[in-house]
Amino acid sequence: MPAKLIDGKAIAASVRAQVKEKVAAFTARTGVRPGLTVVLVGENPASQVYVRHKGKAASEAGFLSRQIDLPESTPESELLDLVARLNADDTVHGILVQLPLPKQIEESKVIEAVDPAKDVDGFHPVNAGRLFTGGSSFLPCTPYGILTMLDHEKVELKGKHAVVVGRSNIVGKPAAILLLSRHATVTICHSRTIDLPSVVRAGDVVVAAVGRAEMIRGSWIKPGAVVIDVGMNRNAAGKLCGDVAFDEAREVAGLLSPVPGGVGPMTIAMLMQNTCEAAIRRAAGG
Repeated sequence: MPAKLIDGKAIAASVRAQVKEKVAAFTARTGVRPGLTVVLVGENPASQVYVRHKGKAASEAGFLSRQIDLPESTPESELLDLVARLNADDTVHGILVQLPLPKQIEESKVIEAVDPAKDVDGFHPVNAGRLFTGGSSFLPCTPYGILTMLDHEKVELKGKHAVVVGRSNIVGKPAAILLLSRHATVTICHSRTIDLPSVVRAGDVVVAAVGRAEMIRGSWIKPGAVVIDVGMNRNAAGKLCGDVAFDEAREVAGLLSPVPGGVGPMTIAMLMQNTCEAAIRRAAGG
């Protein structure tokens, strides 16, 4: 029997509807609209699409949504000055500087310049440290979305073996920590792992976030496993695809997130959730 597909669009729509309700109640109570400002430097086509989707979702949620576009040639100092102004702006509850940035700008400097209380991407070292130590933090949106999908599908993680393929600071590492917090036994592996297929095959839950089109084959997957595909690639024919060979995996897995329509919509939904939470914390003096 083919795997059940996880409908990320539907789950994300549910999250966004809940956020919209929270925002309406919050604004009615306080007179404040949660503010999200997205900064886009340059004209990266993929970034433009992402930012447009984020802006649309923010407006639909009832946020005060702003987009600031800067030219590709923007100096690092100018971007840092802008972030400082947004940090000081009481109408801005969430700041998102779209990555990647042009080569003259050091991404880590910009990430660290954002006020951790407005870091709705969950990338600041303070939030990363709190995640690592079990404290209260803004969770990175993609791993947060993965966990929300698994919860929606009632996937029991306690005691299960979760294999995360990929070790980025944005997805792989935080996803592993979140799975560990749910009492899964977690293995982090990557493209240089010796005998990667056998490591993946041990996973009851597999999170594929390695950034290589269709790298994870169906033969690598344990029958009945839960497979979450975070990849967003183009195959040789130019078609959008994930890190998992979808047609092969569908014949083996028990649950499978498709690309597109899986994790992607969840990432934006969790950004809305984080921004709403940032406004609520700010109003409570947090």
